[in-house]
Amino acid sequence: MAESAARKVDRIDSGPAFTQADADALNARFAGVPVPEMLRTLFAEETLGRVGVVSSFGTEAVVLLHLVARADKSVPIIFVDTLKMFEETLAYREEVIELLGFTNASVVQPNPDLLVQKDETGMRWSYDPDGCCEIRKVEPMQRAKAGLDSWISGRKAFQSHTRQNLPRFEIEEGRMKLNPLGDWTKDDLEAYFEEHDLPRHPLEAKGYPSVGCSPCTSTVLPGEDPRAGRWRGWDKTECGIHSPNNPDNKDGDLPPGYEPVF
Repeated sequence: MAESAARKVDRIDSGPAFTQADADALNARFAGVPVPEMLRTLFAEETLGRVGVVSSFGTEAVVLLHLVARADKSVPIIFVDTLKMFEETLAYREEVIELLGFTNASVVQPNPDLLVQKDETGMRWSYDPDGCCEIRKVEPMQRAKAGLDSWISGRKAFQSHTRQNLPRFEIEEGRMKLNPLGDWTKDDLEAYFEEHDLPRHPLEAKGYPSVGCSPCTSTVLPGEDPRAGRWRGWDKTECGIHSPNNPDNKDGDLPPGYEPVF
């Protein structure tokens, strides 16, 4: 197995080159394998090549981060700071990174020139939330992922009807995308929080089961979808980071010359 993992790394060092067959093989291999064991094996064998964790440091993020930290604290942790985040989220990120002992935590932000061109008033969220997400979250994330062969997402199927039937491994733009908690339930998460005494996002107790940017996140009423407070009033359920069919640049005129953060 170590030999095949080494071949995989050699193959993708020249750039992302995973195929659906690779994802199918990993889904079959790790079907039913507990997440901690799966992560330890993947990191030890370097099966995923250059891998990073994408975390919003939302209300459930610490569960995945704790699992990753127990497997390998050197795995890069990417946080996209849209410059519209809640202050509570920024403080929570610092707390979690220090608590779990990650050694390679990075922050990527929107390109300032692009903000001047596309959102000079800082109010694009109020009339074009898709465009706002594109320049403040999707584009920075594309730069961050440029240095990765695989990335790890904290998505769970129960969060929204748009996230049902998540596979553990999927292909996105030639990269391997891993959803370790895809089949976890809310009860599974709560049990993990309790077992490991993990810190809660400070906004959760105030009625925010899902936290994104402050202008586009509202409280959720009992019985609503946990993500009902995201972009309330708009026909929008995702920022675009998890939309594989999104082009890298919908606006068509992003400044060239971006460098990956890793």
